[in-house]
Amino acid sequence: MQGSNVWIFGLGFLSQLFFSARILYQWIASEKAGKVLSPPAFWILSIAGSYLLFIYGVLRNDFAIILGQFVSYYIYLWNLKMQGQWKKIAESIKILLILTPIVAIGIMLRDASGFFDTFFNNKDVPLWLLIFGSVGQVIFALRFIYQFLYSAVRHESILPVGFWIISLVGSIIIISYALFRKDPVLILGQSFGFVAYIRNLMIAYKSRKITVYEE
Repeated sequence: MQGSNVWIFGLGFLSQLFFSARILYQWIASEKAGKVLSPPAFWILSIAGSYLLFIYGVLRNDFAIILGQFVSYYIYLWNLKMQGQWKKIAESIKILLILTPIVAIGIMLRDASGFFDTFFNNKDVPLWLLIFGSVGQVIFALRFIYQFLYSAVRHESILPVGFWIISLVGSIIIISYALFRKDPVLILGQSFGFVAYIRNLMIAYKSRKITVYEE
């Protein structure tokens, strides 16, 4: 690893630390409750991790990462609002959180041809691999779109079974993409989450069986 890239990977690992912490916290809380929970800390840690990973994606010239984070980032904010936590944040921080990804994309698009060359003619990321990675990121992001629609209908923040199923599918593709890219940040982050996704499905299934039995 080149010295100039050490701090970039450090930033990526820090983002994955936040993501791993959110899954671990949610996992422990769900184990104690005996059902799948959607605690506020899950969304706060998600925002922190996504914010840093978005920057990491820009520095790595990785369009797949940027795309995935841009889609899910604002859903994290929405869930925080649904849980009544958004109003507790200072206005200046709210503005910073809302505008940062938009401003970053705007800056990159000022030079459209340069943006295209950087992200789509990247010798380190062949087009087929970029498409493969982007598909994985889109599927992974779709879990939060699904979660958003599911929760919006019920007017509460919920992590449904479908969320964890989509997570598993997206995670498999992203891990494969990360192996091709030799990206330790994505490999480490997704590998930890993969176990938690399976466990949440087990908890949800067990909780559903208990509910049916009680009825």
